[in-house]
Parts: sequence; C-alpha cells; structure tokens
Amino acid sequence: MTDTSVRDDDWGAPTHYSAGKPLEPRTFTEVDPMTTMFPADWGGEHEERWGATTYAGRRRKREEKPKADTPPAREPAREPEAAGGQEPVADSTDHGVIANSRSMALASLTSRVTGFLRSIMLVAALGTAAVGNAYNSGNNLPNMIYELLLGGVLSSVLIPLLVRAESEDEDGGLAHTQRLLSLAVVTLGTMTLLVVAAAPWIAAAFVPPGSQRELTTVFATLLLPEIFFYGLGAMFMAILNIKHVYRPGAWSPVLNNVVVMLTVLLFWALPGPKSLDPSSMTNTQILVIGIGTTLGIAAQALVLVPALRRSGFTWQWRFRARPGETDRLREIGTLAGWVLGYVVVSQVGVSVIQRIGNENGGFSVFTYADLLFQMPYGILVVSVLTAIMPRLSRAAVREDTKAVKDDLSFGARLSAVALVPITAGLIVLGPAMGVTLFGYGQASIADAHLIGSALAWSAFGLLPFALVMLQLRVFYAMRDGRTPTLINGFMVGTKVALVLVTNEVFKAPAGTDVNEHPSVHAVQWLNISTSFSYVVGAVVGHVLLTRRLGRLGFRGVAGTVTRISIASAVAAFTAWLVLVGARHSLGAGHAGYAVGLVGGGLVGLAVLAAVLWRMRVDDVRQVLALARRR
Repeated sequence: MTDTSVRDDDWGAPTHYSAGKPLEPRTFTEVDPMTTMFPADWGGEHEERWGATTYAGRRRKREEKPKADTPPAREPAREPEAAGGQEPVADSTDHGVIANSRSMALASLTSRVTGFLRSIMLVAALGTAAVGNAYNSGNNLPNMIYELLLGGVLSSVLIPLLVRAESEDEDGGLAHTQRLLSLAVVTLGTMTLLVVAAAPWIAAAFVPPGSQRELTTVFATLLLPEIFFYGLGAMFMAILNIKHVYRPGAWSPVLNNVVVMLTVLLFWALPGPKSLDPSSMTNTQILVIGIGTTLGIAAQALVLVPALRRSGFTWQWRFRARPGETDRLREIGTLAGWVLGYVVVSQVGVSVIQRIGNENGGFSVFTYADLLFQMPYGILVVSVLTAIMPRLSRAAVREDTKAVKDDLSFGARLSAVALVPITAGLIVLGPAMGVTLFGYGQASIADAHLIGSALAWSAFGLLPFALVMLQLRVFYAMRDGRTPTLINGFMVGTKVALVLVTNEVFKAPAGTDVNEHPSVHAVQWLNISTSFSYVVGAVVGHVLLTRRLGRLGFRGVAGTVTRISIASAVAAFTAWLVLVGARHSLGAGHAGYAVGLVGGGLVGLAVLAAVLWRMRVDDVRQVLALARRR
C-alpha cells in the first residue's frame, strides 16, 4: 500500500531512481547500446530502494503515517557468488571510490580492448572507403533506430517498474516482469520487421545515390534485426540487475566482440577480390560479414538466458494487466518525456554526422577515431564516476550542498589527472597510433593516418567530455531530468552548426570520388566539431550548476589542470622528438610510426612521471596512494 496523501503530479520535474541512484539517459556516443544501458552497480548498495517515481522541485511537507496493513519491505533474494553475486558494499570514502572503481573497470576494460581489436580487424577487412562506409552506416542504423524508438525510454522506466513491482506485488513482481517481457518481445519483433522492410528508404536518407547506397541497403537489411536483440538484452540485464546479478551482463559484450572477430577471420578465408569496392564484393562476403555481426549482438543477448534461469526467473507469456497495473504504467510513462527529448536531440546530431560523413567519405574515419577517443574515458574515468554516484546521490538527498560540490570537485580533479596527460599524448602521437593500429589490409597508410590525425585534432575535448558526464550525474543526483536535456541541446546545436559550416568550407570539388579521395579537413572536422560541443557542454553545465549550488570552488580544479598540463606538455614534447627521430631514421611507414609510438610513449611517460614528482602535485600523489591501499 502506498501513501496517497500527496499526489505525485503535484511535484516538480521528473526523473527516476533505483536503489538510491539515478537512472540517467545515455550520451549515445558509444558503439553498443547494451554495454552501458544498465550500469553494473545499480542496486548494489545496502540502502532503501526507490522503485517509485521521484521528482525534483520543492516538495510539500507531509507527515508519514504508519500503515498497520503495510508489510515490511521484502528484501530480494541474494544471488550466490557463482551466479553473479552480490557486489561489495560501497565505501563512501575517496579510498572506497578508487577501490570500487578498480573492480568495476575490469569487465569494461576487457570489453573495450576486445572491441578495439574487433574494430582493427574490421578496418583491415573492409577499409575506410566505400565498403567500410557502407558497413558502418548499415551498422549504425539499428543502434540509432533502437535508441530513438525504444532504448532511451527503456533505460528510463524499466528498472523503476521492476523495482516497484518487486516491492509491492505478492509474487515479488514475477508476473509483472513476465508481462513486460512478453509485451517487449511482441513490440520489438513487430518493430524490427517493419524497420527491416523499410531498409531501402532508411539507407536512402543517409547515403548519397550510387553503389555505396545499394551496398548500405543490403547491410542494413542484414543488420537491422539487431534491434530485436538489443531490446531483448536490455530487458534481460534489467531483470538480472534487480536480482543483484551483474557479471553476465558486464561480460556479455566480450562474447559479441569474439563472434565478430571470428566472422572477420571467416571473411578473410573466403574467395573474393583482393581490392574491395561495392560492386566487386561477392554475395557470400556480404552475407558473412552482415549475418556474423548480427549474430554477435544475438549472442550478447542470449548468453544472459542461463543466468536468468539460475536467478530463479521463469518465463511465461502474459499480456492481460492486473488491476492497478495500468495506473502504474501510466504514472511512470509520463516521466519518459525528458529522456525521450534527450534521445531525440542526440539522434539529430548522430544523423547529421552520418549524413555529412557519407557525403565527404569520412564516416568510417569518424567512427574509428571516436572509438579511440572514447577508450581513455571508458577505461580510466567512467568507473570512478560510477563509484562516486552512490555517495553523490545520498548527499543530494540530504540536500548537503557542500558534500555535492566536494564530490564534483573530487571527480573533476581525478578526471584531470587521468585525461590531461592522455590528451597531450594523443595530440602528438595520434597519427602514429592510427597508422600502427589501422594501416593494414584494405586500409592504406594514408587512410590510417587520417584516422589518427582526426583523433589528434579532436583530443582537446577529452577532459571537457568527462566533465560534462560528471555534471550530468550531479543533475541526476539532484533528481533533475530537465537540465541534462537542455545541456545536450546546446551541445548538439554546436556540433551540427560546425559540421554543416565546415563541410561547406572544406568539401571536395564537384566530381571528386570522396571515398577514394576524402576531403581531409572536412573529415577531421567531424571529430573536431564533436569535441567543441563537449567544451560548450562543460561551460553551460558549469554555469547552470553554479546557479543551482552557488560557487563551486573550482580554483583547486583549475590549479590541478594547470600543473598537470605543464607536465604533460613537457612529456609530449619529448615524445614528439622521439617520433621525429624514428620517422627520420626508419621512414614514414609502419616501422617508423610504430617505433615512434612505442618509444615516444615510453619516454613521454618517464618524463611525465619525473616532472610530476618534482612538481609534487597533491592530487596525483593522493590518487596513487589511494590506489595502493588495496
């Protein structure tokens, strides 16, 4: 029984919580929606569950009246360690943040490393010209359509629905979960069939006429069934998270990456032309790479079924709603509005990038450069920010503004320590990294160099990107779903404007085959514009947080960034000298770039460590000390 003394719709702007932590919409920059839709730490805290709707804004005061017929909150069954296990209780200290983030980073690191190897193999197999652009365009469509139609709403409302049913229903929410899953399967199946049938028209909206559009249409037809498995996997992971089973969902993307890598090996073993173009690829080659990619997503979802069975969940088709469930769905359904707005705004940016990228021949370059851009944040920072979230949420609930600002400053300083040196390294060594990692098979050294140069020119956005992600977490912790959508609007607007203007300024002359001779500057500006959007987002977020919380006390953050930047600049300069020497001695080929990358990286790290030791930057010493305690 719930207290209805105050109507929910009398409060302010909505957002959702589960296990005391906010459910935030994704930023739609990563490759795979399933890898981050449901973070592995949701529900891992020993604190009150917030399955019902919560709101931002000033609340009305009310007295909580004890209910004689209200049973005590039922604690959900704990899973044994073998089945995924209960996550350790989070430590609210800075030490605990570092320790917990270490454990959470392992699955993410493995997933991203194998995903990176998968991408290297795909570049070598398909290149970055017309075939690679057709494949990446076709593979991006199911991600984009899924997020636009269902993904953002699922990530917003699914966990709260399941948590509330678990706490209120006599059967622990089993029937309600079965009903949601039944409806999702039918909806996803119907939606996927309609979208696959519309593949030619969808491809025509993003790819100029010609053989590349025809190949994109075929790839889209083979890859759009991923939508069904994206949604199914999201449902499965939500159910497992509610039951405190996290590891299968955290590790399932690795299986996807392995399946795709095996697909590429099979692709290489097939007979076919040595030089690929949309008209020369055989039907067998197209079918193998298309079906294999879809099978990877299917495996990522279906591998969760055994874990579901071990958790005690049983499958049964259910469609008829119980009394009261319609009101529950209607109440929480209105809260998807801000999330849906966030998703729609994001997809505007994604659509423009894809359309312009295909026009100037650079969509594959953007895709792989953005993959490299995301890796440092995903490996070093996202786990730290995830570990900060429990105590940040509790501080926001207590309305402890000082604690919220302290956590914001702590996260910003950790991000600076981790990302500023990497930014300097990418600026200097980006082209060498591109050639060393991608300059094989169908990708020439020039193609790979363009990936690296796009990364180098856009690396300045790495720290602003991390700050934006941290700021959004603060707003969600304060139960504000409106402001992140506003910030996202500024970011996407900046990106779209810059992409459109720079494409007109730098586009190739009429009649140029952009797949063979892409406009270098126009392609680079796809990534540069994205990084500028992160800078705008960080500035807007800082201003809005200052209005909400008062002065944020970022003088210490600015000091840390300044000292780290000086040390990183010295290290980057020495790395550049090593790279120049290697290229002078060994030439501007694989050997020269590889030796320059490895040698410059090692020398730069040594110089960075020496300079930081001499400068005695407190935040660096604190991070190292905390990391060594466990």
